[in-house]
Amino acid sequence: MGAPVVTEASARVLDDGTGRRPAASRAGRASPPVPSRRQRPPELVVVDLVDAAATWLRAPGPVERRRLAAELSAYAEAHGIAGIRLSKRREAPEAEVGTGTLRRPPSEARRALLHADALAAGGEDADLGAELLVDGTLEAAAVLARILETATSSAAARQAAGAVAQQLAALDEATRGIASVLSVDRVLQVIVDNVRRLVHARYAALGVLDEQRQIDPFITSGLSRIQRERIGPVPHGRGLLGLIIEEGRPIRIPDIAAHPRSVGFPANHPEMRSLLGVPVSVRGRVLGNLYVTDREDGVPFSDADQRLVELFAAHAAIAMENARLHEQEQRLAILEERQRIGRDLHDGVIQSIYAVGLMLDDALELAPDDPAEASARIERAIESINLTIRDIRNFIFGLRPEPLDQAGLVEALAAMAEEFRVNTMVDIALEVNGPADFELPPEDTGQLLQLAREALSNVARHAHAGHAEIDLVADDRALQLAIVDDGVGFDPAARRGPGHMGLGNMKTRAAELGGELLVESGVGRGTRVAVRVPVRGATSSSSGESA
Repeated sequence: MGAPVVTEASARVLDDGTGRRPAASRAGRASPPVPSRRQRPPELVVVDLVDAAATWLRAPGPVERRRLAAELSAYAEAHGIAGIRLSKRREAPEAEVGTGTLRRPPSEARRALLHADALAAGGEDADLGAELLVDGTLEAAAVLARILETATSSAAARQAAGAVAQQLAALDEATRGIASVLSVDRVLQVIVDNVRRLVHARYAALGVLDEQRQIDPFITSGLSRIQRERIGPVPHGRGLLGLIIEEGRPIRIPDIAAHPRSVGFPANHPEMRSLLGVPVSVRGRVLGNLYVTDREDGVPFSDADQRLVELFAAHAAIAMENARLHEQEQRLAILEERQRIGRDLHDGVIQSIYAVGLMLDDALELAPDDPAEASARIERAIESINLTIRDIRNFIFGLRPEPLDQAGLVEALAAMAEEFRVNTMVDIALEVNGPADFELPPEDTGQLLQLAREALSNVARHAHAGHAEIDLVADDRALQLAIVDDGVGFDPAARRGPGHMGLGNMKTRAAELGGELLVESGVGRGTRVAVRVPVRGATSSSSGESA
């Protein structure tokens, strides 16, 4: 027997010169039938062996092991090898396969004679490496070593591609959650679950800082609901979690208990040894931390693990910042809605009620000396109260979404005209010239309807008209809406008191639509209030309608 020789394939093999052939498979555990070398050309045997080895190295299960054992037997038969044994490193004992004289693990003495170095995937990925033992010629062992290194590298490449595909799928899921403005807690849970799975950690968590810089909420993965309840309150953000927040940098700790900032775990908390944590930050402002503990294979967290956790922390930061901006947008929308409601109600309703109060005060003073005048003022007060009630009812009608959600502009104006006719007993018509089926942006339609409602409210309250008309004229470039009445009219240049803000509100609405408000009136000759605005994205069909 010669001394061990290191081949260029990194395998040390000693030829014991026995020339023994592979032993038969054990009874009851026969390998799948494999064509002999006489039935398959050697190159096909090699191809099948590489495929079987790569499959087994990627997922060493019983089916894959039986297939690899059969292919190793075929290769041994074709190349005069007495025995072959292949084991996947850092795996359970069952992640081994052997054939011939090495069907079972050899003794230590026997192993010393048959030793071969680990085969590396790409030369550096030890987790996917494999160890080869050969009982045969040196040349056959060297060739087999190169073949299996190719298979190992192939398995590593496939696993790496699979890992990248998983990462992309997880990132896509998180990104779609952010883009669809899902509940921020739901998005963060997706991120925590995915990062734990992708780095093969037992546990993962994300702590979000509140305004007092305390952790709330605290989102976990790997713990059941019962385990969470048994642990008790969420962490306070001190200890190692506080270190991530304070320093705003990633930390990797192989032994949590040995670190000086460790404060221990509460009762019923699962044991955790290693930690990888990164800050969740936006523009230098730390919003929380994302961390994982204890890789399932027991090895320390790697640079690649840290890069992956940092990537998901960036997505968590985007989700949290989006949620904050969305909340601000909602608050702004509520504020704008309050301002709109205040403008819609404006001081007209309040002033009308106030004027009624003054009329009733005057009537009370006049009652002893001039009962007839007092009675007339009470009647006018009652009329004003009825008008105010109608205005409030019209306003409530305007808050309902049906005209915007279920009808176009023309149909909504027709409903408004009918309501005006019922409430005021004023004859009113709707005239449409040009396209009738307007599909305006909802905000434009709403502004036009509110403007028409303001104008009709002024007609009912001040005009003492017998007839009114809503005129809608449009083409593909502009739209004009006019409210015309045959009432007493007024001087548009005259200064109006604090109770007359309707025209001001209508001018504001017209400006918001990119148009202008035109008011034509005179004492004793009725009033025409019109707004002309550009049509923004309207689609229509031509027809005419009157009501």
